[in-house]
Amino acid sequence: MDFGSTFFYKYRRFVKALKIYLILAGPGLIVMLADNDAGGITTYTVTGATYGYGLIWFLLLLLPVAYVVQEMTVRLGAVTKRGHAEAIFDAFGSFWGWFSFLDLTLVNWLTLITEFIGMTAAMSIFHVPPIFTIAIVSVVMLLMVLQGRYWTWEKIAIVFAVLNLIYIPAAFLVHPSIGDVLGQGLIPHFPGGFNSTLFFFLMANIGTTIAPWMIFFQQSAVVDKGMKEKDIPFGQLDTLIGSAFTVIVAIFVVVVTGTVLYGMQIDSAAQAATIMMGINPWLGTFVAIGLFDAGFLGAICISLSSSWAFGEVFGWAHSLNLKIREAPWFYACYLFAILTAGAVVLIPDAPLVLITLFVQVIAVTLLPAALVFLILLLNNEEIMGKYKNTLAQNIAGIVIVAVIIVLSTLFGISTLFPGLFGG
Repeated sequence: MDFGSTFFYKYRRFVKALKIYLILAGPGLIVMLADNDAGGITTYTVTGATYGYGLIWFLLLLLPVAYVVQEMTVRLGAVTKRGHAEAIFDAFGSFWGWFSFLDLTLVNWLTLITEFIGMTAAMSIFHVPPIFTIAIVSVVMLLMVLQGRYWTWEKIAIVFAVLNLIYIPAAFLVHPSIGDVLGQGLIPHFPGGFNSTLFFFLMANIGTTIAPWMIFFQQSAVVDKGMKEKDIPFGQLDTLIGSAFTVIVAIFVVVVTGTVLYGMQIDSAAQAATIMMGINPWLGTFVAIGLFDAGFLGAICISLSSSWAFGEVFGWAHSLNLKIREAPWFYACYLFAILTAGAVVLIPDAPLVLITLFVQVIAVTLLPAALVFLILLLNNEEIMGKYKNTLAQNIAGIVIVAVIIVLSTLFGISTLFPGLFGG
């Protein structure tokens, strides 16, 4: 076979593989970019303002962490054809099933509130009243699920996921020093030393990269999409690409705020965007749009995660491929979550900052339990067969759980005894 024929053959194979990937892509890309939700963007913003480029190396470490966790959901969903809530009930019984489900329901609803907080704060920068933002967002979110096809919902969601990359051009507007970014960002160190503040930021960045709702969402999305065992390699690739993008966006957010706002007392991404408006209107606009998009993307995924879980637990029809009359309770749960979460944001003098902090603490606290359930399911040979975890995958999963537990413990100790680690 001559060179031309070989090249053409390989080209045809590549094009065919690319077409298959584009058909199967979605759950991994969406869940990972939705991971950079309103709370995530705020976390990265404050991280950059507090530590400059100093924790970029830590964000890079979160790429394999995110992939290891979410890749397991691809295999579990494709093999079992069941969502995560249903899988836990079947494998561990009612007690642990209800424990996991109730935890997810509470944290998802609280997190959904924080997404509305982020969206209303972003639009307030453009002088849009919160009630208008919530009303328009709720209508758009409802229309997205009422069109009757998972595929259509997914492609619309991907458009918003791509918009999450707006922080990349924003970074070029601030002209960061590449030498400083590489020199200060890639060398592992703990700026400011070991203290409760550092532990808080490490935990917050972990909590924004892997969260319980992501596990439930991606597994249910894989099932609703109809992915089979033969599609697992494409699902893994989709998750890897999504993991890379989520960390890239996080780093660019840190670069932006680390360049412009380093050393300033910043409490939220909305505050950062407002300050940047005075420095460069385009920069402030990009950051505000990115915050709104992050909140919206997180909201559409988290609300679906809850609706899928309700359907799995109570045996209701639960698919975006079904009409309202075919799955009324599924859509009712979705609408109820949106309306109640949005209503909380409109309560006068509601402790929105306290809610946001409470959600972060609860989510990170529950994460080890969610990961343990996931690892145990992936080691059940009766369920997974040849797709069960390898030794390397188990070691990676156990290390992740152990690190989160250690950081949580150190954070608690440093909070109770602030002088123990140097203040």
